Amino acid sequence: MNIEEIREYCLSKTGAEESMPFDDSTVVFKVGNKMFALLGLGKMILNLKCDPERAIELREEHSAITEGWHMNKRLWNSLWLEQGIDNHLTTELIDHSYELIVASLPKRVRDELDELES
Repeated sequence: MNIEEIREYCLSKTGAEESMPFDDSTVVFKVGNKMFALLGLGKMILNLKCDPERAIELREEHSAITEGWHMNKRLWNSLWLEQGIDNHLTTELIDHSYELIVASLPKRVRDELDELES
């Protein structure tokens, strides 16, 4: 997936918003004011939250997936996009990250997201 496809996919998630709070080369995608993806435009890197056990498995299986760059290494993975990550895997991992964040949100916010979805 290219940067624009990733951006569009992230923004297609219910309640997703984008901003650039750190610099002009890192796009942050949030839901309920919590980050679920960071897209580095210069380095072609996508940071996604991940279940810790699954994060380790992914790193062992894919050389293009490493510990989260500038993130909590236990909970975040970095996908190095120029190393040819499969599109299906990329969208699956974006979904996983988004779902982890949504599950951590207060019930009131989750209910608001459910209303937006219907």
